[in-house]
Amino acid sequence: MFSLDRDFTQPGRSAAIAENGMAATSHPLATLAALDILHAGGNAIDAAVAAVAVQGVVDPHMTGVGGDLFAIVAPAGGKVTSLNASGPAPRATRLEALRAEGLTAVPETSPYAVTIPGAVDGWCKLIEKFGRLGLEQVLAPAIRFAEEGYRVTPRVRFDWHRARRKLAGNAAAARHFLRNGEAPAIGDRMSNPALGRTLRGIAQRGRAALYEGEVAADIVATLRALGGVHAEDDLASYQAQWTVPISADYRGYTIKECPPNGQGLAALIIARILSGFDLAEEALSPADRIHILAEASKAAYAQRDALVADPDHAPFDVAAVLADKAIAALRDRIRMDRATDFGSWDMPAHRDTVYLTVVDKDRNAISLINSLFSAFGSGIFAEKSGIMLQNRGCGFSLVEGHPNAIAGGKRPLHTIIPGLLEKDGRPVMPFGVMGGQYQATGHAQLISHIVDRGMNPQAANAAPRSFAFGGELSLETTIDPAIADDLTRRGHTIAWASEPIGGSQAIWIDHDRGLLIGASDHRKDGLALGY
Repeated sequence: MFSLDRDFTQPGRSAAIAENGMAATSHPLATLAALDILHAGGNAIDAAVAAVAVQGVVDPHMTGVGGDLFAIVAPAGGKVTSLNASGPAPRATRLEALRAEGLTAVPETSPYAVTIPGAVDGWCKLIEKFGRLGLEQVLAPAIRFAEEGYRVTPRVRFDWHRARRKLAGNAAAARHFLRNGEAPAIGDRMSNPALGRTLRGIAQRGRAALYEGEVAADIVATLRALGGVHAEDDLASYQAQWTVPISADYRGYTIKECPPNGQGLAALIIARILSGFDLAEEALSPADRIHILAEASKAAYAQRDALVADPDHAPFDVAAVLADKAIAALRDRIRMDRATDFGSWDMPAHRDTVYLTVVDKDRNAISLINSLFSAFGSGIFAEKSGIMLQNRGCGFSLVEGHPNAIAGGKRPLHTIIPGLLEKDGRPVMPFGVMGGQYQATGHAQLISHIVDRGMNPQAANAAPRSFAFGGELSLETTIDPAIADDLTRRGHTIAWASEPIGGSQAIWIDHDRGLLIGASDHRKDGLALGY
């Protein structure tokens, strides 16, 4: 369906080609860790947990044990399942208390923003249900990098530098992550021995090493010293949940996403809207294609912000939202000659997440995403345990009566979403797109590039990106200014992106040829690699 050829006189990457196993991550050390686990007899799930644990050390601004996780697992010959390892606000959280302080949004560096970290329980559940190796072997690479150190890569330093002021606002974080007030340079060696000890505990004792005992006490004490209402029982009682993926058809394929409280629904809405347009390579101009994606995104995100929340607190009928009649009503509002106002978003912008995927020789596949929300999360560092704490609570609304209003024991709307593409009932591509709010748009854009335009996954990753968000249409600087002028005439407010939009990984499974085709985004430091 797509060509793997490319013009070798032009800068770019070839798709990775393999047969027995492949990993695609946004950091080279994570990809190598995953392959080492596959070579050691582990499966895709073992390898993915090893890789994301490594990224929690070497990508400290992006992810870690203080964050949350979502995954979609397609076991060889088995039923696809999803895992929601996102944590709730502490039980003592009260909306009225935050509103009494005059707050209209959750401050990103406050203890109010710190929800219970779900990632580690997610790792443990994935290994327990699907893994072949134990946690000690799976977490060994991450432990080694935490204790012995690692070298800072170029994109990691770029993001680290941009977050230096946040780190400077927390004395413990500044001591550990800054050098004379500055981010480390490319190639500098960094380590986190305290995190190494925490990871050793998890390797030996599982989830209890984080959710009970000294580490839990350190997290709670750190937050309560800043005015947080967290309690050790909030951590001890936390459990990730196995869920059933939601899905939508797209031109003979099925897109699977995690159900709410994630924003996977928005990706499905966008794809369903796009399916009503001819998006083949020669059918539209580049400006037309960007315009349609922007309008579909605005419609989908307005739906997301009105509906998506913790389903235990605010359930709704997902099937009704994706029904033909509902999608047609959104699609019919799109006009090719002008931009449309579908309403505004009330979610904070952020860009810091890691996504990875692994497929093994038996064709077990996993699509996994792990995040601290914004760069270095809340910036609050639990120093004794070496844990940077997420600020996922920024995803809550402070509007009384809103489905996503903050409440004790409630999970916020999440932007991190792993994806899976199926054909004829078989997984053909675990995939994901990093980039905060962009992720839902990114899922639909990536699939459209492959299915509608015949791009291979690596070429689809490399294609210029656009994103309509917060009243602006952001364009990467690789887009022709003449296209921007066309979009301006249609009423879009154009903003040239100051940094790359998102990042992506994918592995295409060619069942007929016994082939794995991997892609990793040039916007990050990572790579896809197999054997």
